[in-house]
Amino acid sequence: MFVIQNTAEAVKGYFLERLISLYSERELTTFYKESLKKRLKLTDADFLLQKEIRLSESDLLYFRSIVKRLQNQEPFQYILGETYFYDLVIRCDERALIPRPETEELVEWICNSVDKNEKLEILDVCTGSGCIALALKSMLKASNVSATDISPEALALAKKNAMLLALDINFLQDNALVEDADLFDANSLDLIVSNPPYIPMKQKESMEKNVLDFEPHLALFVADEFPLIFYKAIAEKALQLLKPKAWLFFELHESFAEETKELVIALGYEDVEIKLDLQGKSRMLKAKKK
Repeated sequence: MFVIQNTAEAVKGYFLERLISLYSERELTTFYKESLKKRLKLTDADFLLQKEIRLSESDLLYFRSIVKRLQNQEPFQYILGETYFYDLVIRCDERALIPRPETEELVEWICNSVDKNEKLEILDVCTGSGCIALALKSMLKASNVSATDISPEALALAKKNAMLLALDINFLQDNALVEDADLFDANSLDLIVSNPPYIPMKQKESMEKNVLDFEPHLALFVADEFPLIFYKAIAEKALQLLKPKAWLFFELHESFAEETKELVIALGYEDVEIKLDLQGKSRMLKAKKK
């Protein structure tokens, strides 16, 4: 046996012993806590009393497999199969990017910018796991929310999330870079939001293994020659689809925030604003159609 005793406390020691060279003690404590809670279906209150919990052989093998996957630097969210996003449990795996805290900040900005009781027509472009669309629907219950993605695999994951959360989202397959205005009527939408691919290929070399080896490159990377390709295409489509005075929101690459702002201004948007995230990075943009 790889642990001396079949207790939860022994498993915690095993996590720390095998993984402390790769992760901080704080990270490992979180990994241990969340995996134990999920495996044993514990509440936070139960977890506080878990030191003397006896584990079965299958439980121990489960935790050993988690350690092995963490040693391979697989993202913990993929190992656990879920993550929290805006108080929702979002299922996640290699079909879509892992929802990030800065994207929660984008959702918060949107919710603070609109009338929560108004019936809005909202579109989330490049939805991935569906996290933005689902969070918006959970907060803006009167609104109709649609979401598009080019990847049928990502859409399948997003639809599963919507089903498990009992949130009604209209999911559609669409290539954000192609003009096909048939999915929505002109001047029909109140708000469009997108967290599109925006990392230039040349930045691959500096990226962490847990992102590069596991998260879908289709949702991450753009050609070095025109890193704003998705922003331009989506902003141009939005001019056709948004109602007058309606809003466009983007998550940004901090290095291209000002360029993105100049791009949308050149396209004719007004009241363009860049917002910093909690780390002080230029991470979000909103712009109004004239």
